[in-house]
Formats: sequence, C-alpha cells, structure tokens
Amino acid sequence: MVSFKKIQDSVSGDLVRLNTIISDTLKSPSPLMQQVVDNFLASKGKQLRPILVILSGRLFSPNGVGDNVIQAGAAIELLHNASLIHDDVIDESQQRRGRPSINRIWDNHIAVLVGDFFVSGALYCAAQTHRFEIISVMAHLGRELSLGEIEQIDNARHHSIDEETYIAIIRRKTASLFSSCVQVGGYAAGADDNQLAELRHYAELLGVCFQIKDDIFDYYDNPEVGKPTAGNDLREGKMTLPLIYALSRTDLPQCAEMVELSRKTELEADDIATLIAYAKEAGGIEYAYSVMERIRNEAHGLLARYGNSETVEQFKTIFDYIIERSK
Repeated sequence: MVSFKKIQDSVSGDLVRLNTIISDTLKSPSPLMQQVVDNFLASKGKQLRPILVILSGRLFSPNGVGDNVIQAGAAIELLHNASLIHDDVIDESQQRRGRPSINRIWDNHIAVLVGDFFVSGALYCAAQTHRFEIISVMAHLGRELSLGEIEQIDNARHHSIDEETYIAIIRRKTASLFSSCVQVGGYAAGADDNQLAELRHYAELLGVCFQIKDDIFDYYDNPEVGKPTAGNDLREGKMTLPLIYALSRTDLPQCAEMVELSRKTELEADDIATLIAYAKEAGGIEYAYSVMERIRNEAHGLLARYGNSETVEQFKTIFDYIIERSK
C-alpha cells in the first residue's frame, strides 16, 4: 500500500495552522452550535482536500506556503464538510467517519443550519485571502456540487444512466472539488491559469477516480460495521460504474433480465443482491479498475509539465493511494 501518511506528516505543520483557523472561524456564541461543531470536528478524516491545496501552494511557492494558502485550504475544507453534513440529511445517513452523524444525534433541522454555518465560514476564510479569484472559485464550486447532486437524484428517479452520464455527474459532484483545491492553492501562491491548467486537469481526474473507488466499496460489505452494508447506492436508486458496465454486456444471456430488474421502482434486498452478484460476474469491478488505471496514466502524464520534485512525486503518490486504499 502506498504510504499516504508520509505525505500527511510532511504537511503536518501546515495542517495544524489550517485546523486552528477552522476552529477559530467556527467559534460561536451559541452553546448548541458550539457543541455540534466541536462534536463534528472531533473527527477530521484524512483531510485529503486541504492537503491538495497545500501541495499546490508548495508547487508554486517551493520556499513555503503563506497564510493565503492556509486560508484557502480552510475555506475548501469548510465547504467540503458543509456538503457532507447536508449529504447526511439528504441520504438519511446515521454515521459519518465512524461516529453518529449530526442529523442522528440532533435532527435534520439542526444539521441543515450547522451545514449553512460551515458554508458561511468557508466564504469568510476565502475572503481573508483578499483574492477575488479564490472567492470566485468557491462560489462556482458550491454551484457545481449542488448541480451534481441534483443530477444524480434526477437520474436515480428515472433509472436512466450510461457511463458517459455517470462520469459527467461525478465530475461535478466530486471531481470539481478536487480541481478547486489545486486551483485555490495555486492562486494563493501566485500562479496563473496557464500555469494551473494541467494541474487542474490532474486533480479532476483524481476526483473521478476517488468517486469510482468509493462506488466500488458499495459492492462489498464492510466488516468493520458488523452488518450488511453492500448495495446502499442501489437502495437509493444510484447506478455506478461496475453495474453500468455489466448492464451493457448484451453478449451475456442474463443481461436483458438484469436491465429489466434494475428499472424497478423499488428494489428489494434480494434484487440488490442479484444485481451486485451480476455486476461482479460480468466483470464490472475489473472494468472499473481498468478505467481508473487508464485515468491514472493520463494524470501522471499531465504532471510532466512541472518537472521532477518532491511535491510532484507526492501528487503521484496520492493518485496511487486513491486507487489502492481499502476504505
């Protein structure tokens, strides 16, 4: 397994600064708001997205990142967390990062308001950079994340999606955030659009692979949970790459039957198990990995513009980690 921890360790000082900014930004005179915020921030996750901001800042400012890069990273992390909080409400999720979600502990009303509080914090941090282009990226990102979720919901309701549509959706709902990370990090370090072009494309491809790998997890039970967890996407009407590919295998005798089954208004547990088994038997998982491998090769090629440096190697390592991670 590629060591992502080495990258985390290399930016640990910058992450401490970033998390201090986040904590200070979210300080509230409301005891309830502060209680919910503190509970959420107790588990920070891997903080991949702010790490991308920091690495982008380092790429264009090799002598060290300034305060603007850290503020931009805090803005990205706050907006990302806001989207997670709102997603938990939409999906009625009961857990986030191995802990009870805000909507489970309190309720949906509190969760939505806390998510909005995080959004305002993100905009505040972006404003502290005094860079209009960073504020503009944040505004555009919020739009893309919302549109991606709406498109996914719409396609789930109509049970109509092909690979091209699937990739277009995850470019918006996931990859746009990754691309924005390196964009704001680069802007904060003084880079221009021409310098950022290949890095933004790299990050978009990274985001696409991140979501494909996340979707693969849904075809297997998570032993850490202790109960069946596979098929959550299908329960919500979402079709992902392994099954999309399997349903295109018209050369297989059971394909037509599986296509018909996938179009049911509501899938029962047995239906979900059948579709998951079919996706695996039809080579859907292997196909998804082959797509990620092709995308990784393209992404690594894009980094050639930036020469050889520790930061460039770290970007490559992150891509390998995303594909090889186990959770």
